Parts: sequence; structure tokens; C-alpha cells
Amino acid sequence: MKKSLFLVTLGAVALLSGTATAGTLDEVKARGKLNCGVSSGTAGFSAPDAKGVWQGFDVAFCRAVAAAVLGDPMKVEFVPTTGQTRFTALASGEIDLLSRATTWTFSRDTDLKLTFAGTNFYDGQAFLVKKELGVSSAKDLNGATVCIQSGTTTELNLAEYFRINKMTYEPVPVDSSAEGERQYQAGACDVYTSDGSDLASVRASFPNPSDHVILPEIISKEPLGPIVRQGDEQWADIVHWTQSALFAAEELGVTKANADQLADDSDNPEINRLLGKEGDLGKMLGLDVEWARRAIAAGGNYGEIFAANLGDQTPIRLERGLNALWTKGGLMYAQPFR
Repeated sequence: MKKSLFLVTLGAVALLSGTATAGTLDEVKARGKLNCGVSSGTAGFSAPDAKGVWQGFDVAFCRAVAAAVLGDPMKVEFVPTTGQTRFTALASGEIDLLSRATTWTFSRDTDLKLTFAGTNFYDGQAFLVKKELGVSSAKDLNGATVCIQSGTTTELNLAEYFRINKMTYEPVPVDSSAEGERQYQAGACDVYTSDGSDLASVRASFPNPSDHVILPEIISKEPLGPIVRQGDEQWADIVHWTQSALFAAEELGVTKANADQLADDSDNPEINRLLGKEGDLGKMLGLDVEWARRAIAAGGNYGEIFAANLGDQTPIRLERGLNALWTKGGLMYAQPFR
């Protein structure tokens, strides 16, 4: 997609967005389920398992919000979206929350009138190539054909990187990560470019992952996180603080296994506020006192969610890196619960 068409898409969604109808919380409660937009199938992030149950990092955040709001992490309707349909689905009210690899940018925050509820994954754009191509650097890709998802920041980053480095390329547009994977494996492109985490997911699904290389260059900053419509501050706060509760839980040692026990016998005032034993933080959100306790119990704290879906015991095998807690050299940080 050319830059002009990308901007037209932004404008069209902005017209739909306007201001969110206040009362998303009431709508979700009345419906009895959370409508959550996810990717159309990215291993480790959001994909149905063999039984048709959605699993993954982004899925876990949807379930945490459902647990906080509805008391049941399974009360979620997952709505697959693509790079081109995700914003329209959110703006039109088809979904209450978008939880898929979406970069927080100036234009999306302002022109599209979206509210980013925080960053839950720090990523960057990279390049995947077949080892047999003999390429060791992105600067060796002059003249390459490149598979790239339409309607994404990846398109613009790619164009800028090649222009700055005085190289040319031939784009092969795809609608989703799954289509990008198929086209790349079929030989329709020399290179597949996307967020590094997406490429790790794609490579892990190959019969022989070691035959493919993610090049060392990271050419962009991609802060990813959940998004809601602008204009409903209560709902934005619920999503933001649910995510923050998962960060805080990891820092405080609150896990899926011990949350109930700590809620009963902890003498740590911050844990007690987080789990609803002291104070009444839930009331400020329009929720009950155990909202965060349920969110943590749904899939664990942030570290547990990362490890279960993306960590070194999974096929994706991602290191925490920037996504480690601030106390361990990363950028993950929850605002104080007080």
C-alpha cells in the first residue's frame, strides 16, 4: 500500500471514530461477554488451538479484562482482524478492545482518535530470509522482493529504510501474518518483514526453522499494546489498570497459584491494595474489590503470560529483553496502586 492510500485509510477510520459512546463497561456487562479484536492467527500471540480455544499472549490480556469485568476469563468473543480492518472494527463498535500487534503512533493516537491503554510489548521491525540466500545484513537486500502486511507501520518503515540506504525493493502486499508466511514459503518474495516477534512466531512454525534467519538489523521502534476508542475514560482506565495489575503482580511476586492465598494472609500493603484486601480501588473503576485478583488468576502475572506463550520453553523462544521488569533491566513498569 502506498503512503497516500495509508493516509486515506487513516482519514476514513477517523471519520468513523469520532468520540466513543460513553458506557462501554455497561454494554459489556449487559452483553455478558467482551468482544476482543485479535490477529487472524499468529502463533504465540493469538490463534485457536486444536480444540478451537483461542490461546496466546494477546488473548491472555483479553481474558484478564473479561475476568476483571465479568468475573470469567472465558466470556470473550474473539474477533479476527487484519492490518486493514482492525481500526474500523474498533471505531464501529464491533469490538470493545483491540489486542493485537498494533504500534502506538502519533497519528493513530490523534487522527484516529484511539486511546492506547499502555504498552505491553516493546518490539521492532526486522527481516526474515532463507539461509540459502546468503544474506547477513539488511543492507544486502537491494533489489529484493519483500512480503509486507498492508495497512501497517511496517510499510512506511520499509520504504524509509530503503530510501535512506539508497536501495530499491519490490513490495509483495499481504493481508495477514499467515498470508505473509504462505507467500514467503511459496517463494513469492525473497524477504518477509514484520515485527521481530511476529517473524520469530512465523519461523517457529516452519518444518526446519534453522533454514531461515532473522537479520540483525532492527529498523524501527514498535511499542505494542491494547487499544480502545477515545471518549470513554472509564473503559480506558479499566483496560490500562488491568494491564498494570499484571505488571505489578510480577514485581510483587503475586502469581496465578498464590493470588488467593496472598489475598488472605499477606502483610504487604501494596499487595493488599492490589488484591482488594485494603482500600477500595475497584470502586474507582466501577468494579468490585477483587477485579485485579481475578485478572491475575485468569492467566497469571505478566511474566507468567510471557513465559507461557513466548518464552524459552515455547517454540517461539523469545527473550524478555526490553519486556523485562524495570527492576531487571527492562521497560515494564506499573504505576503505583494507591
